[in-house]
Amino acid sequence: MVESDTIATREEAPRVDGWSEPGCGLGSSLTSADDELELLLDFLRDSRGVDFTGYKRASLSRRILRRMRAVGIDSYAAYTVYLELHTDELSRLFNTVLINVTSFFRDASAWGSVDKHLRAIVASRGADAPIRVWSAGCASGEEAYSIAMLLAEIIGPDELARRVKIFATDIDEDALVQARAGTYAARSVEGMPPALLAKYFTKSGSSFVLAKELRRCVIFGRHDLVRDAPISRLDLLSCRNTLMYFNARTQARILERLRFALTEEGTLLLGRAEMLVSHTTLFTAVDLKARLFKKTRKARA
Repeated sequence: MVESDTIATREEAPRVDGWSEPGCGLGSSLTSADDELELLLDFLRDSRGVDFTGYKRASLSRRILRRMRAVGIDSYAAYTVYLELHTDELSRLFNTVLINVTSFFRDASAWGSVDKHLRAIVASRGADAPIRVWSAGCASGEEAYSIAMLLAEIIGPDELARRVKIFATDIDEDALVQARAGTYAARSVEGMPPALLAKYFTKSGSSFVLAKELRRCVIFGRHDLVRDAPISRLDLLSCRNTLMYFNARTQARILERLRFALTEEGTLLLGRAEMLVSHTTLFTAVDLKARLFKKTRKARA
């Protein structure tokens, strides 16, 4: 999605743990601090290829302030200079802004509905029909691999390798490196159904390694929901607890593209913290409790 005109609502940057607003110690006004924040975001987008301009300002500024406090800087302008001089700081900022909280089969109540949808898709297709899935905002890969396990249980590992493509994307390169490895600490698999853990993982020292046949059907890549074109012809699109970080206008823009990405029978899976109340012309609920939606036949302009 090439969206150079993304406009975000400016929100007042909050105080954090009693720490003063950036620039206040220099006599700067709140408005100038807001302007400095926008210039910092422009720098990250134009010079580092990281676009946070569509994120909600209140939560975004809190997380940037956390990194600024860690390095002893009290203005966004000074932090912009710091980022130019210390390239390793970008990854630290990235990890602070993009808090990757995920797990295998997260929110267990939703997965029964996902399983039902996938079984319906398989039943409605011919034996050779491909199945396409996108896990957007995949972090370290647990959700994409959870979907792979569900499909392996439905059609078997051999058919999974032959028919299924699961695209898993994120803008965090470090998380994608971990996801591709398919190796997880014991704490990461604690909530796994024991039968699936025994069937699809091999213990290696203190870690658990996912079976190769599952890893091979998942294609990981960097993707920015705000700027990059969506993946198309999808039977299932999972975008959980990602939209909530964006402001309303950017959310609406992303949702329009996610709708375009789905087939007529495809479904969108959102997180528990995300609702589509303001976008009922684009999607209709299949299972509201599970946050599973199907696109409307024709969205009103």
